[in-house]
Amino acid sequence: MRKEFGPQQWVLPMPLLLIATYGADGKADIMPAAWGTIYDYGKILLALAMDHKTVQNMKETRAFTVSVCTEPCLEACDYAGLVSGGNTPDKMARTGFTLEKSRHVNAPIPLELPVTLECTLDEITGDECAVIGTIVNTSAEETILGEDGLPDLTKIRPVVFDGVHNRYYGLGGALGNAFRLGVVRKG
Repeated sequence: MRKEFGPQQWVLPMPLLLIATYGADGKADIMPAAWGTIYDYGKILLALAMDHKTVQNMKETRAFTVSVCTEPCLEACDYAGLVSGGNTPDKMARTGFTLEKSRHVNAPIPLELPVTLECTLDEITGDECAVIGTIVNTSAEETILGEDGLPDLTKIRPVVFDGVHNRYYGLGGALGNAFRLGVVRKG
Protein backbone atom coordinates (compact mmCIF):
# COMPACT_ATOMS: atom_id res chain seq x y z
CA MET A 1 0.00 0.00 0.00
CA ARG A 2 1.24 3.51 -0.82
CA LYS A 3 0.91 6.49 1.52
CA GLU A 4 -0.22 9.73 -0.11
CA PHE A 5 1.38 13.06 0.80
CA GLY A 6 -0.29 15.47 -1.60
CA PRO A 7 1.86 17.69 -3.80
CA GLN A 8 5.48 17.72 -2.61
CA GLN A 9 8.78 18.82 -4.16
CA TRP A 10 10.36 15.42 -3.65
CA VAL A 11 12.62 14.82 -6.60
CA LEU A 12 15.20 12.85 -4.68
CA PRO A 13 18.03 13.42 -4.45
CA MET A 14 18.81 16.92 -5.71
CA PRO A 15 22.34 18.17 -6.35
CA LEU A 16 23.63 20.80 -3.94
CA LEU A 17 24.86 23.63 -6.15
CA LEU A 18 26.70 26.82 -5.26
CA ILE A 19 25.77 29.91 -7.26
CA ALA A 20 28.37 32.72 -7.40
CA THR A 21 28.04 36.27 -8.71
CA TYR A 22 29.62 39.69 -8.63
CA GLY A 23 27.54 42.74 -7.84
CA ALA A 24 27.73 45.93 -9.88
CA ASP A 25 30.30 47.06 -7.29
CA GLY A 26 32.51 44.04 -8.05
CA LYS A 27 31.86 42.41 -4.66
CA ALA A 28 31.33 38.63 -4.81
CA ASP A 29 28.39 36.77 -3.29
CA ILE A 30 27.47 33.09 -3.21
CA MET A 31 24.49 30.98 -2.24
CA PRO A 32 23.65 27.29 -2.23
CA ALA A 33 20.71 26.03 -4.26
CA ALA A 34 19.19 22.56 -4.48
CA TRP A 35 16.56 23.31 -7.10
CA GLY A 36 18.67 23.35 -10.23
CA THR A 37 18.89 21.22 -13.34
CA ILE A 38 19.92 21.15 -16.98
CA TYR A 39 17.01 22.76 -18.81
CA ASP A 40 17.90 22.15 -22.45
CA TYR A 41 21.08 21.59 -24.40
CA GLY A 42 23.48 24.25 -23.15
CA LYS A 43 20.96 25.71 -20.67
CA ILE A 44 20.54 25.58 -16.91
CA LEU A 45 17.46 26.33 -14.82
CA LEU A 46 17.62 27.41 -11.18
CA ALA A 47 14.56 27.91 -8.97
CA LEU A 48 15.62 30.78 -6.72
CA ALA A 49 13.86 33.33 -4.55
CA MET A 50 14.23 36.70 -6.24
CA ASP A 51 15.08 38.56 -3.02
CA HIS A 52 18.50 36.87 -2.66
CA LYS A 53 21.53 39.15 -3.02
CA THR A 54 22.98 36.64 -5.49
CA VAL A 55 19.90 36.95 -7.73
CA GLN A 56 20.02 40.74 -7.54
CA ASN A 57 23.67 40.54 -8.65
CA MET A 58 22.67 38.25 -11.54
CA LYS A 59 20.15 40.81 -12.72
CA GLU A 60 22.80 43.53 -12.64
CA THR A 61 25.71 41.69 -14.26
CA ARG A 62 23.78 39.12 -16.37
CA ALA A 63 26.31 36.44 -15.34
CA PHE A 64 26.81 33.72 -12.74
CA THR A 65 28.65 30.48 -12.08
CA VAL A 66 27.24 27.19 -10.81
CA SER A 67 29.55 24.81 -8.97
CA VAL A 68 28.88 21.36 -7.59
CA CYS A 69 29.20 21.28 -3.80
CA THR A 70 31.62 18.60 -2.61
CA GLU A 71 31.96 16.69 0.64
CA PRO A 72 35.16 18.52 1.70
CA CYS A 73 33.43 21.91 1.18
CA LEU A 74 30.01 21.05 2.61
CA GLU A 75 30.30 23.15 5.77
CA ALA A 76 31.28 26.26 3.77
CA CYS A 77 28.48 25.67 1.22
CA ASP A 78 25.91 25.24 3.98
CA TYR A 79 27.16 28.39 5.75
CA ALA A 80 26.70 30.37 2.53
CA GLY A 81 22.98 29.65 2.78
CA LEU A 82 22.65 30.63 6.43
CA VAL A 83 23.62 34.29 6.01
CA SER A 84 22.93 36.96 3.43
CA GLY A 85 25.61 38.89 1.62
CA GLY A 86 23.26 41.86 1.97
CA ASN A 87 23.75 42.06 5.73
CA THR A 88 26.94 40.03 6.38
CA PRO A 89 29.78 42.06 4.82
CA ASP A 90 32.42 39.40 5.54
CA LYS A 91 30.35 36.46 4.26
CA MET A 92 32.86 35.54 1.56
CA ALA A 93 35.81 35.63 3.96
CA ARG A 94 33.92 33.42 6.42
CA THR A 95 33.25 30.77 3.76
CA GLY A 96 36.97 30.37 3.20
CA PHE A 97 36.50 30.06 -0.56
CA THR A 98 39.25 31.34 -2.83
CA LEU A 99 37.66 33.10 -5.80
CA GLU A 100 38.99 33.56 -9.30
CA LYS A 101 37.23 35.62 -11.95
CA SER A 102 35.92 33.52 -14.82
CA ARG A 103 37.62 34.16 -18.14
CA HIS A 104 34.27 33.70 -19.90
CA VAL A 105 31.65 35.55 -17.84
CA ASN A 106 31.62 38.31 -15.23
CA ALA A 107 31.33 35.97 -12.24
CA PRO A 108 33.65 34.28 -9.73
CA ILE A 109 34.73 30.64 -9.61
CA PRO A 110 35.23 29.13 -6.13
CA LEU A 111 38.51 27.28 -6.67
CA GLU A 112 37.87 24.73 -3.93
CA LEU A 113 34.85 23.40 -5.87
CA PRO A 114 36.25 21.33 -8.74
CA VAL A 115 33.45 21.55 -11.35
CA THR A 116 31.96 24.89 -12.44
CA LEU A 117 29.51 25.97 -15.13
CA GLU A 118 30.10 29.55 -16.30
CA CYS A 119 26.79 31.09 -17.37
CA THR A 120 25.12 34.15 -18.78
CA LEU A 121 21.63 35.09 -17.67
CA ASP A 122 19.03 34.53 -20.39
CA GLU A 123 15.84 35.24 -18.51
CA ILE A 124 13.98 35.28 -15.27
CA THR A 125 10.59 33.68 -15.81
CA GLY A 126 7.51 35.89 -15.79
CA ASP A 127 6.37 34.47 -12.47
CA GLU A 128 9.84 35.25 -11.05
CA CYS A 129 10.35 31.67 -9.91
CA ALA A 130 13.18 30.54 -12.13
CA VAL A 131 16.43 31.75 -13.62
CA ILE A 132 17.44 30.37 -17.00
CA GLY A 133 21.01 30.71 -18.19
CA THR A 134 23.25 29.68 -21.06
CA ILE A 135 26.29 27.61 -20.17
CA VAL A 136 29.19 29.41 -21.84
CA ASN A 137 31.96 27.19 -20.47
CA THR A 138 32.43 24.29 -18.09
CA SER A 139 35.69 23.95 -16.23
CA ALA A 140 36.97 21.11 -14.06
CA GLU A 141 40.02 20.83 -11.84
CA GLU A 142 42.43 18.31 -13.38
CA THR A 143 42.69 16.41 -10.07
CA ILE A 144 39.12 15.10 -10.47
CA LEU A 145 39.51 13.86 -14.02
CA GLY A 146 39.52 10.13 -14.70
CA GLU A 147 41.73 8.17 -17.06
CA ASP A 148 39.43 9.17 -19.93
CA GLY A 149 40.10 12.88 -19.23
CA LEU A 150 36.52 13.52 -18.06
CA PRO A 151 35.18 14.30 -14.55
CA ASP A 152 35.07 11.25 -12.27
CA LEU A 153 32.25 11.32 -9.67
CA THR A 154 34.29 9.28 -7.21
CA LYS A 155 36.96 11.99 -7.26
CA ILE A 156 34.48 14.90 -7.17
CA ARG A 157 32.56 13.52 -4.17
CA PRO A 158 29.43 15.59 -4.89
CA VAL A 159 26.83 16.32 -2.22
CA VAL A 160 23.12 15.73 -2.76
CA PHE A 161 20.24 17.20 -0.76
CA ASP A 162 17.35 15.27 0.77
CA GLY A 163 14.54 17.84 0.90
CA VAL A 164 12.28 15.49 2.86
CA HIS A 165 14.53 15.34 5.93
CA ASN A 166 16.76 18.37 5.22
CA ARG A 167 19.92 16.27 5.14
CA TYR A 168 22.97 16.11 2.93
CA TYR A 169 24.35 12.86 1.54
CA GLY A 170 27.32 11.69 -0.46
CA LEU A 171 27.00 9.24 -3.32
CA GLY A 172 27.68 5.52 -3.22
CA GLY A 173 29.55 3.63 -5.90
CA ALA A 174 28.58 3.01 -9.51
CA LEU A 175 25.68 0.60 -10.09
CA GLY A 176 26.17 -0.11 -13.77
CA ASN A 177 26.47 1.47 -17.20
CA ALA A 178 23.62 3.68 -18.39
CA PHE A 179 21.87 2.52 -21.54
CA ARG A 180 23.30 -0.97 -21.04
CA LEU A 181 21.61 -2.46 -17.95
CA GLY A 182 18.21 -2.69 -19.62
CA VAL A 183 19.46 -4.36 -22.81
CA VAL A 184 18.51 -7.81 -21.50
CA ARG A 185 14.86 -6.69 -21.19
CA LYS A 186 14.82 -5.08 -24.60
CA GLY A 187 14.75 -8.49 -26.14
